[in-house]
Amino acid sequence: MTHSTRLKDQPASERPRERLVAQGAGALKNAELIAILLRTGCQGMNAGKVGERLLAQYGSLQELARASVDDLRRVKGIGRDKAVTLVAAFALAQKMAADLQRESPILDNPEAVADLMREDGRFRPVETLFALLLNSRRRLIRVEQISQGTLDTILVHAREVFKAAIAANAARIVLVHNHPSGDPTPSEADIKVTRDLIRAGHLLKIEVDDHLILGRKTSERDQDYVSLRELGYFYT
Repeated sequence: MTHSTRLKDQPASERPRERLVAQGAGALKNAELIAILLRTGCQGMNAGKVGERLLAQYGSLQELARASVDDLRRVKGIGRDKAVTLVAAFALAQKMAADLQRESPILDNPEAVADLMREDGRFRPVETLFALLLNSRRRLIRVEQISQGTLDTILVHAREVFKAAIAANAARIVLVHNHPSGDPTPSEADIKVTRDLIRAGHLLKIEVDDHLILGRKTSERDQDYVSLRELGYFYT
């Protein structure tokens, strides 16, 4: 690369850092945001290419976020320091999601639940079921991980779900689990488990408000989750 093609010689309007300041982070492509994280000195152009290479190799940010330092170092152009930077950035995103959980939000609609759980669920390589324990005003008490399964199956028993709810004196719960495939369409097993847990909740006087399945947006699907209540499955 010649000196004239270095990042500092680009017009300010084309430099990722300057564009972020002027237009906000939402105006940048994922590869450009990665370039900012990985940039050292005047090698920003190379960093941008590395960002594109990373996304091409892993296919999505979700898959990239699951990569370890050793995994990342196998990518051309990624050394130890850059790998550590990326892992740290994704870890901070997860910690931010955990901080949001501790703020005791009111969870009275599916979108609020999805916003709370999205970052945690998207990084998990297998299906993981959570129970969001709520008080009578639908304010979050805490998030409880109930079980983990395989790529497409979770095995769960009602006693595992409601044990935590009873201990926390929760009045109601919301169930949330992820589909690693990215397609949030409920399976027959998802529907059956939900109805079983609704019936168990009635007996224990703990309402199951909803069951959300987290996936990913696509060009054909503008929402990255589904609500089984909204889909009409909340009859027993």
